[in-house]
Formats: sequence, structure tokens, C-alpha cells
Amino acid sequence: MPFPNIFKQEVAEKIIARINQLTPQSQPQWGKMSVDKMLAHCCVAYETIYEPGKHPPPNFVMGLIMKLFVKSVVTGDKPLRKNSPTAPYFIIAADKDFEAEKARLIAFIRKTQQLGEQEFDGKASLSFGPLTKTEWSNMLYKHLDHHLTQFGA
Repeated sequence: MPFPNIFKQEVAEKIIARINQLTPQSQPQWGKMSVDKMLAHCCVAYETIYEPGKHPPPNFVMGLIMKLFVKSVVTGDKPLRKNSPTAPYFIIAADKDFEAEKARLIAFIRKTQQLGEQEFDGKASLSFGPLTKTEWSNMLYKHLDHHLTQFGA
């Protein structure tokens, strides 16, 4: 199933509208994350793009595993499964400020959309190396869609 192109303004705005449906009281339909932690978790994908050095790249062995076995799941055209495993730096332990994380995530989505797919075509990701614009779009869109669906948005 092809995913909508996150670089298109109308797609980005639909995702933002879904984020705006969330409240600090939103509860997950599966999993253990609170809504504030989920928003912070979704921001991590963008931190790896826009805040270099904040998260360490995988070591050689883990990098090889990520590229050979995980990349196609994360960047491919199938939805993520409920309760899928995540990289350690995506795990948010501390409580977060709901409004601050929501604003950060929306700003990241808008920045990505405004930079456009040409900025991302061939750009290296922290875990998977160079990705096509379609792989970037799939990865970013389906991660957001997965967690927004988790919270009923």
C-alpha cells in the first residue's frame, strides 16, 4: 500500500490536523506510551535529521543489521505492526510537556514539507544510510500515522 507523500503540503497539514485532535488526556488504544511521550518519541525521527550528534549512530554490527533487516520494514510500503520494537534512543522514559512536544513535532513536519522531497532524495539517515525521497516519505509518514492511530487521531 503506497503511503501519502509527507512532502506535499496537503498531506502534512492533514497529519498536523490529526495531531491537533490530541489532548493531554488522550489514551493509547495499544501500548504503554502516554500521549506526551508519544509526541516526544515522534520528534526523535526529526531530531536525527535536524539535530546532528544528539543521537549516536548505530555501531557497525547494528548498522549492518538495521540496513539488511530493518530498513525495508521502516521505509517500505507496509504499515508498522502494533507494539513493534524500537531503537533505544526512541524510548522516552521521562514525562514531557504535552504542548511543547506537540509544537516541536508540528514545526518539524512543516520544516520537512517546506524543504521538500528534493532536499531528502539521497540524504543519509542516521540508521539506514542514503534513502530515496519515497523511502524518507514512507518512513516519516507511516511512523506518524502509526502513532496517531494508536491514540485514535
